[in-house]
Amino acid sequence: MTSLGRSIRKACLLVGLPRASYDYQPVTGHDDELREKIRELAHQRRRFGCPRIHLLLRREGLVVNHKRTERIYREEGLSLRKRKRKKTAVMARVILPVPGRPNERWSMDFVTDSAVTGRRFRALVIVDDYSRECPAIEVDTSLGGRRVVGVLDRLAD
Repeated sequence: MTSLGRSIRKACLLVGLPRASYDYQPVTGHDDELREKIRELAHQRRRFGCPRIHLLLRREGLVVNHKRTERIYREEGLSLRKRKRKKTAVMARVILPVPGRPNERWSMDFVTDSAVTGRRFRALVIVDDYSRECPAIEVDTSLGGRRVVGVLDRLAD
């Protein structure tokens, strides 16, 4: 600054930087002890996440901001892995017998689509499982339960 003939105060004023910001020295983190303690607690209690470890730190007398605990926990790579839910069958699966003639078994499904205008519509599709023919398709913007029952009654007759 002095080589350009300006004082630090004038240079800061010219740039619009407060003198306090120019002179600021960042405080280096004293997280070593805290990091070690968090790592130790995480290895003792493997299923504890960050909030519970923070609670343990508080119980031991370390008053630490929870955001600081979370930052250190993340930096140390201590995040819990999500458990995969074991999928089990609710009951034994029953293999359906193959239909032997038309109209013995039907399958039905709702299909949704939208028109060019953006308006959505639904279609009730009923398919004969033996012949793969479609005896009925009911299309409307709204298909209620009474309407579905009416279509099935009409087909049964």
